[in-house]
Amino acid sequence: MQQQFTVYPAIDVREGRVVRLRQGDYAQETRYPDAPLEVARRYAAAGASWLHLVDLDAARDGGYTLAALLRDISGSTGLRVQTGGGVRDEAAVEALLEAGAARVVVGSVAVREPSRVIGWLSRFGVERITVALDARLGADGRWRLPVAGWTQGSGLELETLLKAYTDAGLRHLLCTDIDRDGMLAGPNLALYRTLVEQAPGVLVQASGGVRDVADVSAAREAGCGGAVLGKALLDGRFDLADALAVERASPVVDPSSC
Repeated sequence: MQQQFTVYPAIDVREGRVVRLRQGDYAQETRYPDAPLEVARRYAAAGASWLHLVDLDAARDGGYTLAALLRDISGSTGLRVQTGGGVRDEAAVEALLEAGAARVVVGSVAVREPSRVIGWLSRFGVERITVALDARLGADGRWRLPVAGWTQGSGLELETLLKAYTDAGLRHLLCTDIDRDGMLAGPNLALYRTLVEQAPGVLVQASGGVRDVADVSAAREAGCGGAVLGKALLDGRFDLADALAVERASPVVDPSSC
């Protein structure tokens, strides 16, 4: 079986501006001059087919605020938008899909109330929901799952919750190694290889730490179904077109099918 791979250029928005945080810390913010829609259009012109759009204000406080921007991007760029931040209930999922989202990312509620999100997978379909299980490695070697824009602990562990979602037919998983987010330290390939092994059939999106095109290739070779590109792309460390060439390369063989 051949494994698909998708490059997701990312736009994180706070107070209407494109920003990047270091390790999810709202006090460590880098702001970029271009408007979110302008950045999205640039990514579309480079050949991207998907965009990862995050509402950072809502991720911490709840209540998605980017519906108008979502409509503009999905309506004017041709990009398929995967978006989230502050999605707490079924009505919010439905509203984002109606506003033009191709896929809705659910994070905090996916950790706090997995039974509800499993119900959404059934109602909306596994291709319309991305579950975000963003994790931080504890001193005891266990991966735990913070919530509320990574500002609060949940006490829950990645491995346990991943099994519940895999058993429920999850198709798209986004996992950020929080300590690498915005740090340009390279993706945690060991973590992603473990997730790919534990969740056969799930397309794992690597997020956090991507520095260059070699990191994109490494994520693909680790069995990931995609990679989210944030700070390095905004900083101009590599061209999106080169990352998209990795996406278009001959498919790799899914190790679980061998």
